[in-house]
Amino acid sequence: MIRLLIAEDSALMRKLLGNIFKAAGDFEIAVARDGLEALEQVTSFRPDVVTLDINMPKLDGLACLDRIMLEHPVPVVMVSALTEDGADETLTALEIGAVDFIAKPEGAVSLHMERLADDLVAKVRAAAAVQLPRTRRLAERMRLRRANAVPAPAMPKAAAPQRGGSGLVVVGTSTGGPPALDILLRNLPQTFQWPIVVAQHMPAAFTGPLARRLDRLSPLAVSEVGGPTPLLPGGVYIARGGTDMVIAMRGGQLVANAAPMQEDYLWHPSVDRLVRSACQHVPAAQLLGVLLTGMGSDGAAAMAELCERGGYTIAEARDTAVVWGMPGELVGRGGASETLPIDDIPRRLAELLA
Repeated sequence: MIRLLIAEDSALMRKLLGNIFKAAGDFEIAVARDGLEALEQVTSFRPDVVTLDINMPKLDGLACLDRIMLEHPVPVVMVSALTEDGADETLTALEIGAVDFIAKPEGAVSLHMERLADDLVAKVRAAAAVQLPRTRRLAERMRLRRANAVPAPAMPKAAAPQRGGSGLVVVGTSTGGPPALDILLRNLPQTFQWPIVVAQHMPAAFTGPLARRLDRLSPLAVSEVGGPTPLLPGGVYIARGGTDMVIAMRGGQLVANAAPMQEDYLWHPSVDRLVRSACQHVPAAQLLGVLLTGMGSDGAAAMAELCERGGYTIAEARDTAVVWGMPGELVGRGGASETLPIDDIPRRLAELLA
């Protein structure tokens, strides 16, 4: 049995979440109505995983999460509102150490929660299996880097000059992706030559704030793709949630666009669909595929095909991945040219383009 603590100030949400996990049959459940009670239950109930509402009385979710990570580390899945403020708070929670998040549906919550039940249970089961000390060290390394970083002189974010041919980097990620993207993009050189397109599994309300956050942290210009967007050297392009990003060629220029989701792809924005669309317009030898932490297998099939056709693929190593589902599946298919910890991937990408 998985010991689950549901920390939620809304009695309705506590009941709905409780019913969903009781029906799953493999959860032993405790509840907390505020942040202070959640801290007490973490100590006394000793859960395997916690769902933690961001907005709670007495001690808000972010402060509670920080205390949990420092005092009684346990995998935490945040429960967030589908708003821009909710997205910013959720991204902060993922930096502090939360494993994943659940987005509360808008409108008649009781009607929508049942539709999300399978996804909620899968996320919490995956979180319960996470080896937290490893992921906590990752979050701590990131915070230490920020604390010790010497502010660099402000420089305009211009496209890097192209040299020695053009190509495209395709990145896919899911659970644990935002902190991994932070490490990847902040450590690439400003002179990085190829465009980078990113499919991160997230709702539409979250990908815009994610792109803006990464743009502040990275020496490269980061933007969300909501319509036809030319891919410039050194630019980073985040797929908009609720769509699939596809690559096309217009007037001799590579372009990314937001396409309606296709039902034959399970996860969105789809990594598999993004990679396959890129393969239609860019020679395999000029494609670099990077598959980072994530639950499931999205991207593994398409990147294995890319590797077989002569493209170069990198899978994040088990030691740094929050969930070694997607990169592990790529390795299992024999489709990873290299397997590297997240800290080494920026350097390797720069070497491959040197």
